[in-house]
Formats: sequence, structure tokens, C-alpha cells
Amino acid sequence: MSLQITILGCHSATPRVNAHPTSQYLEINNRHFLIDCGEGTQRQMRKYNVGFSKINHIFISHLHGDHFFGLIGLISTFGILNREKELHIFGPKGIKEVTTLQLKISKSHAKFNINFNELSSKNSEVIFEDDKVTVSTIPLNHRVYTNGFLFREKENSRKLHIENVQQYPEIQTCDYHNIKAGKDVVLENGEIIKNEELTLPPSKTNSYAFCSDTSYKEDMVPIIKNVDILYHEATFLSDREDLAKKTKHSTAKQAAQIALQANVNQLIIGHYSSRYKNIELFKEEASTIFQNVILAETGKKISSN
Repeated sequence: MSLQITILGCHSATPRVNAHPTSQYLEINNRHFLIDCGEGTQRQMRKYNVGFSKINHIFISHLHGDHFFGLIGLISTFGILNREKELHIFGPKGIKEVTTLQLKISKSHAKFNINFNELSSKNSEVIFEDDKVTVSTIPLNHRVYTNGFLFREKENSRKLHIENVQQYPEIQTCDYHNIKAGKDVVLENGEIIKNEELTLPPSKTNSYAFCSDTSYKEDMVPIIKNVDILYHEATFLSDREDLAKKTKHSTAKQAAQIALQANVNQLIIGHYSSRYKNIELFKEEASTIFQNVILAETGKKISSN
């Protein structure tokens, strides 16, 4: 099992020559997800070799332009490339209306089906699940309805302890599936061989929490407790905590406080305000609270330890 994040954009609001609005590409247990889609995301995908055909699920945190204005362009390009596979879009109520209106007016008739999953709950809920991964919402506090997203690998089957299995000639290859599923083995003489003797624990699962624009919000901590990697916005430094409160954003220090309380392994911070020319200041501030801090930078790839 594996987890890798590619930062496609990590700056706030206005796009600039060397700054790109929020978007991330997540690879987790052979699943491929696009998280937020700020203006220019498809160009960043090209630049950093994110295959368009891999993207079947897009998660939009909220309907501010720097988080979804790139969506219509990406969908249009999918159409030009003769995409046929269904596309699933998860986002706030209204994402379907605004997207279909743009497609209608521009007469961009896609050959593929778009399945919109509109969100409105203020409570955390599972919005996607397959045999390998679950995705849940993380309710946030911003100026419009906003969610973060928690991605978790499902636990794999236990592994066969072949040396121990081979000690019992009665155990056949056809029994392996049940053993890996956690079942005990009953021999012909009635003896029960416990599953723990015949198997090894499964590989460690990975988890990633993406917390988009939000003010400081401690009640997210139980939802993201012990995740491997947390991305938490840090638009401002503490010198402008007043502005963070007014605009419902967070400071680098506040992001670190959430990471510390949630006992996460790694903290990624981003969504930097353009007023700051040196983003190293964000890491310096966050590191006074939480040690394992990573600065989001365009093109950077981050993996779970």
C-alpha cells in the first residue's frame, strides 16, 4: 500500500507568474484523486506528468474561484480528448448548476457522463468507498460552505505465515483464502489452529487529511486523529491573526496546533497569502509548535513515511 501527494498549486486567491491556486493529485493504494481544481490546474497536470485518463474522481472543497475555476477547463479538455469513462465530482451544492451551465453556454458537449455528488451536510460523512479506500468529509469553517476530505486505505487481509502453515499437511491451498480472511482452521481430529498462528499482521494502512480554507477549528481533531499526513491551510502568519479571523482563514501557528492535537505524523502547510514573499517564515512559525512541518511547493511530491 502507498500514498503520494503531488502539489499542483498551493497559493491563495490571485494566480501569479510563480504562484498557482490550490490543487493536489493524490495517489493512494492504486487509486487516483484530484483534490480542488484552481485556475490552470490542467496545465500543472501536464507539467508534472499527471495522466488525464487516471482522474475519475474530483473533490472540490468549496466554491471559491481559487479552488474550482479550473474545473470547467479540465472537463472541456476531457471532451476534446474523446474521454468516454464516467467522471465523478464531489463538491458543495451548486457545483452541478455552475458546471452544467458553463458546458451548456459554451456548447461543450462531453461524450462521457458526469456524476455530481453534491454535499450539504454539516457533519462528517463517508462520500466514497470501494474495496481499497474510503473518503469522508471534514466539515470546516469558512465564508462559504466548505469541506476538507479524509482519505483512508482499508486494511488488507492478513498475510500467510507459510512456515507455520506448512507444519499442518491437512491445510491445502484452497484454505488460504479463509485463513487470510481471519478464520481459524479445524483439523480432522477436531484440533483448532488459531488464525494468529497461521498469519502475520497486514501491512500498515495510510491516511491523508486535506483541510482546505478554514478558520481555527478544534472540533476537526477527532476526525483526523493520528492520520499519517495532514494538509492544513496557513494563509497568514501570526502577525495577521486578526485578518485570519476576519476572513476565516488560519495562521501557520494555528495549523501546527491542530496537527499537534491530532497527533499526526506529518503536517503540510500552504495557501500562502501573496503579502508574504518568503514562505520559509511559515515553516519557522509552525515548527515552534509542531516539528515535522513540510512547506507545500508547486511540483513537490510528498509520501507517507
